[in-house]
Amino acid sequence: MLDTGCETGGGPPSAGVPDAPCELVTVPARHGLEAVDILRLRESVGPVLHDGAGGTLGFLVPPGTAERWDLPGSVCVPAHRRPGRPAGLPPAGTGWLVPPESAQTGTTEPARLRAALSEAARTIAAAEGGA
Repeated sequence: MLDTGCETGGGPPSAGVPDAPCELVTVPARHGLEAVDILRLRESVGPVLHDGAGGTLGFLVPPGTAERWDLPGSVCVPAHRRPGRPAGLPPAGTGWLVPPESAQTGTTEPARLRAALSEAARTIAAAEGGA
């Protein structure tokens, strides 16, 4: 499991992020950045991690998402905040693109994330002249 400092639930995260299970959907950075913009416009983005190299983004989603996640080009894995780790700190080698205290929701709702990722793929394809 990845240590994320995540919170589950539908409301805005608080400054003190509790120990709570969640899952992480990872996508290539370009695709993820487009999706973050889409989700921000719809006021439905939860915390988002980026890796140190900037190659991927990780969206925190509610537990159980991995069982139903099958979107090509992305992966969903279990994640959990380790007890004793200060709230809000991302795992080593990563940083927050959207920190928990700036997120609009505690986690990103999977159906909204799927829709945003699909829209992002269409936007990227159009920008590259593919659609």
